[in-house]
Amino acid sequence: MNEKEKLTGVFCVIGRPNAGKSTLTNALCGAKVAIVSDKPQTTRTRITGVRNQGDSQMIFIDTPGLHRPKNRLGEAMVRHIYETVEGVDAAVLVVEPVARVGVPEELLLKKAKETGLPLVLVINKIDQVKKEGLLAVIAAYQPYGPFHAVVPVSAKTEEGLGELADELRKLCFLSPQLFPDGMRTDQPEQALIAELIREKLLRALSEEVPHGIAVVVEKLEEREKIIDISAVIVCERSSHKGIIIGRQGAMLKKTGGEARADIEALLQKKVFLELWVKVKEDWRNRPEQVRSLGFDE
Repeated sequence: MNEKEKLTGVFCVIGRPNAGKSTLTNALCGAKVAIVSDKPQTTRTRITGVRNQGDSQMIFIDTPGLHRPKNRLGEAMVRHIYETVEGVDAAVLVVEPVARVGVPEELLLKKAKETGLPLVLVINKIDQVKKEGLLAVIAAYQPYGPFHAVVPVSAKTEEGLGELADELRKLCFLSPQLFPDGMRTDQPEQALIAELIREKLLRALSEEVPHGIAVVVEKLEEREKIIDISAVIVCERSSHKGIIIGRQGAMLKKTGGEARADIEALLQKKVFLELWVKVKEDWRNRPEQVRSLGFDE
């Protein structure tokens, strides 16, 4: 094996919203490549994370959660999932420890089988279920096999991740190395920064606001000891703008401070973060707006 070749595998991480796909991707890659929130449909696009382990390199594509789309953005998100499944070496289906197979899981299982992909079933959140409950989950999915492997894990505590990596390594093959050893994601810095800001907003805002926001980094300039960042938070309604800013700017100041701390950890440098809020009415249903904000319509 020469130094430019590794055992390589490209895996799509699929599942319903809130199954823990992004947490799992981050844990496998050893770095935050995808934001995490308790709000469904947090991930909007395909996010690539990289795990380098000895002579192997595993590439994980974290996809949006499969859901019934309610707007043009949602339709684009679902299309991303199906397109991603068609272009990888294997699929990793992440499910919650529930002893029944839901409609989203059935659809994803069907799609993976249509493509002939090896399928790894990952039962996540095992820290929330007893052993007998876990056995019932495995039994519920058994008729939908065969699976390359069924691996119970907790992405939160990282239990079972070593076993999962071992199973995925069996699906890798010798090929030219796709990413440098130190690389954890193919996302540009601006995209990572925008997502970190959106993560803080998702965690802070009430239920009616989060899915109607997007974040665009408009300026990223480095000085000797500090990086100046200016970002625009886009929302769908004037009433949402007021919620995002908060009374006397308190909400925007709070989320901006939390985001800045994460951005400084990412960039390893002091950051001056400036946030603006703009209203673009019903942008998720307007193809030109969806595209202008960085999503494929």
